[in-house]
Amino acid sequence: MDVMGTIEGAFSRVNSTVFRQVNRATDWWNLPTPIGLLNLRAFRDDLRKLNLYDTEEEHAVDVIPPDELPKYRTYDGSKQDPADPHMGQVGTRFGRNIDPDATPAEPPERQMDPNPREVATRLLHRDAFKPAATLNVLAACWIQFENHDWFGHGENNPDEHIEVPVPEGDEWPDGDVMRVRRTHPERTDMSGNGNGAGPTPTYVNTVTHWWDGSQIYGSTEARNRELRAGEDGKMSVEDGRLPEETVRKLKGVDLTGFSDNYWIGLSLLHTLFVREHNAICDHLKGAYPTWDDERLFLTARLVNSALMAKIHTVEWTPGILANPVLERAMHANWYGVLPQWVRKRFGHVGTEMIGGVVGSEQVHHAAPYAITEEFVSVYRLHPLLPDDYEIRDHRTGELLHETDFDPVQGAGTRRTIDEWGMANLLYSFGTANPGAITLRNHPRALTNHVRLTGERVDLGTIDILRDRERGVARYNDFREKLRKGRVKSFDDLTDDPELAREIEDVYDGDIDSVDLQVGMLAEPLPPGFGFSDTAFRIFILMASRRLRSDRFFTNDYSPDVYTPEGMRWVEESTMVDVLLRHHPELAPALDGCENAFAPWRKLA
Repeated sequence: MDVMGTIEGAFSRVNSTVFRQVNRATDWWNLPTPIGLLNLRAFRDDLRKLNLYDTEEEHAVDVIPPDELPKYRTYDGSKQDPADPHMGQVGTRFGRNIDPDATPAEPPERQMDPNPREVATRLLHRDAFKPAATLNVLAACWIQFENHDWFGHGENNPDEHIEVPVPEGDEWPDGDVMRVRRTHPERTDMSGNGNGAGPTPTYVNTVTHWWDGSQIYGSTEARNRELRAGEDGKMSVEDGRLPEETVRKLKGVDLTGFSDNYWIGLSLLHTLFVREHNAICDHLKGAYPTWDDERLFLTARLVNSALMAKIHTVEWTPGILANPVLERAMHANWYGVLPQWVRKRFGHVGTEMIGGVVGSEQVHHAAPYAITEEFVSVYRLHPLLPDDYEIRDHRTGELLHETDFDPVQGAGTRRTIDEWGMANLLYSFGTANPGAITLRNHPRALTNHVRLTGERVDLGTIDILRDRERGVARYNDFREKLRKGRVKSFDDLTDDPELAREIEDVYDGDIDSVDLQVGMLAEPLPPGFGFSDTAFRIFILMASRRLRSDRFFTNDYSPDVYTPEGMRWVEESTMVDVLLRHHPELAPALDGCENAFAPWRKLA
């Protein structure tokens, strides 16, 4: 370890020790901004040591000399780490943030206690739309778009179901039992018998674990080749749109890398960033006219993926977690504590804290890199989705059409965009609010939703059931494993006394039975936050880990790999720039807009 690394390691140990005492007296958001930043640093350092667990049985089957690692992202996510070339590859297991031995899958009888359908109908289903006034609907679309880059459990098992009894008086269309498909059968378990029946289940990620744009590029070379134009590095685009998927059951959705749960919100972003990829190709082609299709594609993918990661880090996250301490922290994740001009002039300087995570040395900390099951759970942000949509003219703000969710999703996706156009839909989403991430705000449209497969689902019930099935701890145990205090009473769980009584009744007075989803949605929020501090603890760890473990955000985040032109494209572009690059007609609505995920200027 170099001298600066030794100094930073010593600082980290002292800093963590100090803030363990401070946090007994007050919350981090009550501290002055510089002190709050140090407190978040202490949380992250402790989480890196204590909340990363490997679930793969074998690592480092073959070793690649560092100088032989490819200077591009592979199609399947392999060859990121020289000592462990399969790390983060498609088909590898989800990791854990809590010791799997401490969080076994719940037995069938416990999975029904209390009935997840009753939990959903009484505590999750939307009674009235509660808006998130500081955000626009594109912020809701964005996190679904990004989640599809990071994780997928694959198609659930059509032959195995969890049977949820429908409570008396509950009018479920399919009768007195709700049949929920179990997570897909490729699941494994730590006991090594491979049947998923052991005490500590693990599951396989069907996309790459890396922040590599796999939602638009695919997670295999075969899929990627289907999406390519085959010339000048570009992706296929027809008249400014993605082609239509040819698989019969997916008719009406776009041909893209990941199209599960597709709707117009995803189509807008998938199309936008495929067009951004092609614009990067044109820019690179101008600088390097002799490059072939493959080199242009691979370099443009690096640039586009890094731009998406930067937008998420320094724009979307401070938009949904609008707290001064967090805003500074996310800026520091990318740039460090130094001004941006220092990176622009000198590149990465000093340690992670001084110069930022991006451009520092690749490090995995306590376990090989993987997206975790707990990360999947805290990003169940379904309340963001509205039920009702106003489609407005982007030039005048005039109301053109009103619709609910069903006609604009699934097979209706492309038809809706054909009818109203992308500019009108982007403007409509940019000027409307998503739902607040709170109890009784799960979208009505997804409480009785028929998927393209024909399966009828209640997403609220499934949100509860998946955590129980996959061995994700319930709320109080989850908090304790993250070194947050256990909630002692229902009145401490929420600042709404009436809601506290309802939760108490649903859980028959047992505070330790409260599900993770319910606890996080009930929890009072830090100032400016759009989701809970409990969820944020996983975010503190994994937000920087998705960067620090990735060679293309650390050792190979350089002009030699990205090209000088590619580096400038990443560092000088914002989400507003991306929107205006492809939709200059939106300039009046975006005039003066500093964050594209905040409400745009209305033109009515």
